[in-house]
Amino acid sequence: MRGEYKVPGGKLVVANVEILNDHLAHVQITGDFFLSCDEALERISGALEGLPADVSVSAMTAAIDSALYDTDELMGITSQGVAIAVRRAVGHALSWSDIDFEVIHGPVVDPRLNVALDETLVEEVAAGRRKPFMRLWEWEGSQVVIGSFQSYANELQPEGVKRHGITVTRRVSGGGAMFMESGNCVTFSLVVPTALVEGMSFEQSYPYLDQWVMEVLEKLGIHAHYVPLNDIASDKGKIGGAAQKRWAHGYMLHHVTMAYDIDAQKMNEVLRIGMEKLRDKGTRSAVKRVDPMRSQTGMPREEIMRVFRDYFIDKFGASMSYLTQEELRVAQERVESKFATDEWTFRLP
Repeated sequence: MRGEYKVPGGKLVVANVEILNDHLAHVQITGDFFLSCDEALERISGALEGLPADVSVSAMTAAIDSALYDTDELMGITSQGVAIAVRRAVGHALSWSDIDFEVIHGPVVDPRLNVALDETLVEEVAAGRRKPFMRLWEWEGSQVVIGSFQSYANELQPEGVKRHGITVTRRVSGGGAMFMESGNCVTFSLVVPTALVEGMSFEQSYPYLDQWVMEVLEKLGIHAHYVPLNDIASDKGKIGGAAQKRWAHGYMLHHVTMAYDIDAQKMNEVLRIGMEKLRDKGTRSAVKRVDPMRSQTGMPREEIMRVFRDYFIDKFGASMSYLTQEELRVAQERVESKFATDEWTFRLP
């Protein structure tokens, strides 16, 4: 059996493994990485021989580390990366090529409906009624989407929200507040099996899931990089950020919002910037300087959205799909029963 894993920002590691009597056997580790000495590769493979076939990534990582000498240097890979490749080889973790993806673009909806769709569609995928997907958002009007654990009072200036007619919604994932006006952001939601990031920490999973985004930005002429934990930035400033939520049924939501052409003055009048916490609950996030994609590409947003859509389709062999009327109906019911209620929006004051 064969498994592959490309370390974000690093090299490809390939694991060829057999299973004999429920244990790993004939382990071969190859790839385009570098080692300080040839014998280190033998020690890595040897450390995995005979381990139980269902061994965890953490246990394999520890076994590899214990077999390496202080003088051994791994360049482009990590012990954990090797372990993830082995887990993929024996079928306990997935790679991008294992997933049959769909791409959804739009439709234009009420701002609150996009947040409700994130929760609704994850359930559809988990139930087998929809394939894993990448969904590009479109919405009407202006909104601020706050993280699941943020305090409304700490993040927003009520007078600015009222003056500019801002819709405020709370999403199911953590992270910071997103100021989003129709036509000024590029936002997508990615729903995948958590097995795709099996063995990775949250910090490691962010750049891994957004590696294709970095490739698109490079294609657009934007030289971007990840700033841990979840920010995407260029040499000219912050572009956007990501957030995640994982469910017990084995699926996860990962979404990203990137600024296209932001009204910084309006944003500063709506969001609290650099203020002290008003409550001992929730999380206050500072608003960082945002560098719009428009200034770096000179391209209309519609063209940028098309590049993101087409690149994902080409890279992962995805097919186009559309939201059903039933999915929209269920999401709208969820807006009314949860996402538009004060109980949810103000659950942290």
